[in-house]
Amino acid sequence: MFQKVLVANRGEIAVRILQACREMGIATVAVYSEADREALHTLLADEAICIGPAPASESYLNRERILSAAVAVGADAIHPGFGFLSENSKFAEMCQRCRIRFIGPDSRVIARMGDKAQARRTMQEAGVPVVPGSDGPVRTAEEAAAVAEAIGYPVMIKAAAGGGGRGMRTAEGPEELEAQFRTAQREAEKSFSDGTMYLERYIQRPRHIEFQILADSHGHVAHLGERDCSVQRRHQKMLEESPSPALSDSLRKAMGEAAVQAARAAGYENAGTVEFLLTPEGEFFFMEMNTRIQVEHPVTEMVTGVDLVKEQLRIAAGEPLSFRQEEVALRGHALECRINAEDPERGFRPCPGVISDSHLPGGNGVRVDTALYNGSRIPPQYDSMIAKLIVHGANRQEAIRKMERCLEELVIEGVETNQEYLLQVLRHPVFQEGRQDTFFVSDDGSLPEAGGSVC
Repeated sequence: MFQKVLVANRGEIAVRILQACREMGIATVAVYSEADREALHTLLADEAICIGPAPASESYLNRERILSAAVAVGADAIHPGFGFLSENSKFAEMCQRCRIRFIGPDSRVIARMGDKAQARRTMQEAGVPVVPGSDGPVRTAEEAAAVAEAIGYPVMIKAAAGGGGRGMRTAEGPEELEAQFRTAQREAEKSFSDGTMYLERYIQRPRHIEFQILADSHGHVAHLGERDCSVQRRHQKMLEESPSPALSDSLRKAMGEAAVQAARAAGYENAGTVEFLLTPEGEFFFMEMNTRIQVEHPVTEMVTGVDLVKEQLRIAAGEPLSFRQEEVALRGHALECRINAEDPERGFRPCPGVISDSHLPGGNGVRVDTALYNGSRIPPQYDSMIAKLIVHGANRQEAIRKMERCLEELVIEGVETNQEYLLQVLRHPVFQEGRQDTFFVSDDGSLPEAGGSVC
């Protein structure tokens, strides 16, 4: 097992990783920007090193500074968390060259799965269902028009190197294609420095279902059930749950087997997520693979009892999985709400500031992952998520009621948050009945009128 792990991240995920390391007897190192000098992760780690100014490009995304810090303190492993450098194949390769263990998959696997067009080909060759689309990269609007004509409209235009909903546009017909393609390509070039695109047939009103997988270096691959991530706005997830109310036992089995098949085809090792689109008719298609721990990993931990971060550490150290597939069972129901410092009344505008007072809910089956404390500062340079509220109940209705109670008890003063908006989502009849799809929340955040048809 590692002697010292450097956590190349910030916020609640950095705190989560530090806690897991502490419980395993592993020394920890935090890195921080000048904006995070008094952040909780810097206070909890055994050592903390400033790696640059507030902008992420000069600190948390600066590969050389992070590696220099790891070498300086003698860290034998780096955990990247999620976001920032977690899916940066170049950073993973640099870690390997420096003989520092990157806690995640091999750099070549990250590159293969990070290229969405290449990931599609890998899944097709493995027999995993994929959405009909382009066989390879699409670089011009003329190529896109030919592909769209072949697969049929409407089509989804996606950045091959994309993620987080950036570089994505929909074209309902030929008259829209060129403008939408060029808009998506410009956004991809700006966000990822790569204008390579690919096309897929647009799936009407799907659910977003992802399967958590773990794979070790001894040939063991297992899935830990699914998470339903259909409640999202502009492709950004807001609320996740496990198990999905849309899956039967037979469908769960088929999708889980496809997820394991996908991981094997990718030559995967460590924790990852295989994401699917599920149609109202019950068909499912591979969408992408996230080669890192996910924001919503706690809901899987709540229903399976498996500590995913500790498993990541053990796998990276060469140990086998601590369980087998037949031992995995989903018990009860879990929900996660992402608490963001944002104002839903003003277009979900981020609201940085200083936390003047707070009260976090508790009780049986309640977990709060956060880096907040009274007096802590929410800087404007980073993502607005400041906490994750996770609950577990015997069934879905109990979990929903528990989450409502926790959101009502939650107090965060000094910044605006989305907790009242999340209560509206929870109490909406469509969500109460488990009928939500990825169009449940509109781009502006509005919800269907009560009694409206969804799915």
